[in-house]
Amino acid sequence: MPPLVPGRLLDGSVTLPQSSRQAFRLNGSSWDLPDYDNVEFFVARLVREGLLVRDPVVEAALRDEETGFSPRTVQRRILRATGLSMRVIHEMERAGKATALLDAGRSIHDTVEVAGYADQPHLTRALKRFMGQTPAQIKAPRPPPLS
Repeated sequence: MPPLVPGRLLDGSVTLPQSSRQAFRLNGSSWDLPDYDNVEFFVARLVREGLLVRDPVVEAALRDEETGFSPRTVQRRILRATGLSMRVIHEMERAGKATALLDAGRSIHDTVEVAGYADQPHLTRALKRFMGQTPAQIKAPRPPPLS
C-alpha cells in the first residue's frame, strides 16, 4: 500500500481518520470497515484504486527466480514492499514447515532435523515467535470442530 509505509506498520499501527462510526478515510475516499462478509470486495477495491500493488521483482525473489537486479537491490525492495527482511521471511516459512510437520504427526526431534533447526530450543523459540505456540502445544490433540 504505497500511502502506508510497511516499515512503519510492522509492530505498530497507523490511525486513519474516521468518516463515520463504521468507515474511515484513506487516500481521499471513505472506506467501510471490512468484515468477514465483505473483505474480498474491500481488497478488490484496494487493488482497483491502486492502493494495493504488487512488485514483480519481490514476487520473483520470493519464488527464488532470477530478478535481473543485484542481491542488495532485491533486499531493499523486499524490505520496502513488506516491511520484512528476506531472512525473516525465510524464518517464517521454516516455522510454517515445522508446524506442518508437527501437525502431520512428526516428532519434535524429527522436526528439528527436517526443518533445519540447530536444536529443540531453537525450534521452540521460532515457533513461539511466529506461531504463538510451542512445539508441544502444536502437537497436542485438539478437540474436533463443532458442527
